[in-house]
Amino acid sequence: MTQNTPLSPCHPRTTGDVRQRVLSAAQLRKWGVSAAEAAAHCAAGGPWQQPLPGVYVLHPEPPTGEERLVSALLYAGRPPASGRRGVPAQPERETGPEPGYGEAVLTGLAALALHGFSAVPPPASAASIDVLVPRIRRLRSVGFVCLVRSSATPRAEQVGGLPVAPVERALADAVAGLQDPLAVRGLLIEAVRGGHCEPAAVVRELSRAKLLDRPQVVQAVDSFLAEGRAVAESRLYEMVRAYDLPEPLWNVELRLPGGPCLGGVDAYWPEQAVAVALDTRAPGRDGVRWSGYAAEREHLERLGVTVVRLSPKRLRDASEQQAVVVRTALMAAADREPAAYVMITPR
Repeated sequence: MTQNTPLSPCHPRTTGDVRQRVLSAAQLRKWGVSAAEAAAHCAAGGPWQQPLPGVYVLHPEPPTGEERLVSALLYAGRPPASGRRGVPAQPERETGPEPGYGEAVLTGLAALALHGFSAVPPPASAASIDVLVPRIRRLRSVGFVCLVRSSATPRAEQVGGLPVAPVERALADAVAGLQDPLAVRGLLIEAVRGGHCEPAAVVRELSRAKLLDRPQVVQAVDSFLAEGRAVAESRLYEMVRAYDLPEPLWNVELRLPGGPCLGGVDAYWPEQAVAVALDTRAPGRDGVRWSGYAAEREHLERLGVTVVRLSPKRLRDASEQQAVVVRTALMAAADREPAAYVMITPR
């Protein structure tokens, strides 16, 4: 080791890089530090500590939140040992951007904290840190690390240099461990209000995890979807005004004179017979209801009403493009046959 190496067993020192302060046993061996030397440094009054099996923090102070996260990833990502006598353990894989993490991915509340959620405890004070690992791993939960086994580990996002599950997957894993309906509702509402993800993506994950039938989740999802629709409507208002589209009639129902309701739309331009409907469907819920919405749209189009369906995600990420779609539909009205007369009532 050189004089600049921060891991010398004789002169350990901390640095500003957490990857130099938290190391696995395999990483220490690369620096020439044996298991016996590492154990001696972790003895009472020693300069190091061992928060988890095979993981070392190179200072005696309580680990910071980031150090706990890295410790959890190093523990969960260490290579599996061979189960056959006489066969050496598999070499450490470096599949991700950070050595030693393997296929481990932070999820649950710890991942939400990294994604910027305010309603979760910071990693430094969290009772446990959830880490996704492949189902075939024989590693066990230990200390503050709770392993979440999955047959389909999601593609990790890099947040602060750490592999983190996407928001919708982290939400589902967090909700799976919560019993308080208010806590569940708070997380789901923050996901929408904070613009972290779309309701449909969250409901897909909750359905995949078979959580939609839990009482505390059922109570929260309806509020969550209503919040998602309110946010989408707000984005639609902003799009119309930001790109100088003609002011429509907002939130109306269309019906034939003396006939049944043809369906509700979020915005309607009567002179051009153009309607905008927000696609806030929640996959896996109320399938019959949504098939009815599709039938209403087809009926309106047969009567000459152009129905533009916009997704909340596209309104958020590409509002200018969506404004062009609506403007094009309004301009094309002059070249169409006049639509059938429909009555307009508040929704």
